[in-house]
Amino acid sequence: MVSFIGVVVIVVVFFIANSIKIVRQHEKGLVETLGKYTGTKNSGANIIVPLFQRMLRVDMRERVIDVPPQSVITKDNVSVVVDAIIYFQITDPVKVVYNIEDFALAALKLAQTNLRNVIGDMELDSTLTSREKINTQLRIVMDEATDKWGVKVTRVEIQKIDPPKDITDAMSKQMKAEREKRANILEAEGLRQAAILKAEGAKQAVILDAEAVKEKQVLEATGEAEAIRKVAEAEKYKIEVVYNAIHEGKPTNDLIAIKYLEALGRVADGQATKIFLPLETAGVTASIGGIAELFKDTSKLPKASK
Repeated sequence: MVSFIGVVVIVVVFFIANSIKIVRQHEKGLVETLGKYTGTKNSGANIIVPLFQRMLRVDMRERVIDVPPQSVITKDNVSVVVDAIIYFQITDPVKVVYNIEDFALAALKLAQTNLRNVIGDMELDSTLTSREKINTQLRIVMDEATDKWGVKVTRVEIQKIDPPKDITDAMSKQMKAEREKRANILEAEGLRQAAILKAEGAKQAVILDAEAVKEKQVLEATGEAEAIRKVAEAEKYKIEVVYNAIHEGKPTNDLIAIKYLEALGRVADGQATKIFLPLETAGVTASIGGIAELFKDTSKLPKASK
C-alpha cells in the first residue's frame, strides 16, 4: 500500500512538473496536442497536459547569419570575393516552425544565390562604389522570399568585396595617376591664378602711377596759375599804389607820363598775360604825346650849362 501511494505521488509530481512550462520574455510557445498545433503561448507560466501536449519555444529576437566569403563574377567578367551579414527577426513563430525545416540554412543559401545575381548584373567599379545599393537590393529580394516563412529581413550588410590582386594593383596605379593628374591641374590652376593676380597688380600699379602723374600735373598747373594770378594782382596793386601816391603829390602830366611808362615797362617784363590800365589815361596820353614832340624837337630842350 505504501509503495502504491509512493508511485502515485511520483506520478503526480511528474505530471505537475511537466504541465507547467515557463516561456521567457523573448520567446513564444507553440503548443501541440497529439502532434497538432493548437495554440501559441506568451511569456510567463503556462500549463499543458503532459504526454498529450508538448510546447515548442521560438526565439523572437533579431538574429544574425554570417554569409561566408564566396567568389562572384561581375558583369564585366571579373571574379571578386564577397561576404555579407544578414540580420533577420521572426515575426510569425508558426510559419517559421511549420513552413521551413531549417530557416538558417535556407536563408544562407538564399543569400548566396541572390548575392551572385545582384553582383552579376553590375560592373566591378559599380560593385566597389555601390555597396548601399547592393545591400538594399539584397534586403528587398530576401525579405520577399522569406515572408512566407514568417521572417523579416531587417538589414543586409556587405562586409568586403575583394577583387583579384592584379585588378587591385591596376586600380592602385589608376588611383595614383588620377591623384597626380588632379595635383598637376591644381598646380597649373594656381600658377594661372598667380599670373592673373600679378598682371592685375601691374595693371593697377600703372593706373595708379598715371593717376599720380595726372594729379601732380594738375596741382602744378593750378599752382602756376595761382602764382601768376598773385603776381598780376601784386603788380596791379603796386601800380595803383604808385598811381595814388603820384596823384596825392600833385605831379605834372609830364612826370606822370614818365612814371607811367616806367611802370608799364616793369609790367610788360613780367610773366603776366594781362595788363590793367587805369581809367584816367586821357591826361597821361596827352603828356606822352607832348614828351614825344619834345624829343623830336631837340632845339627846344634846355641846354646844359658849362
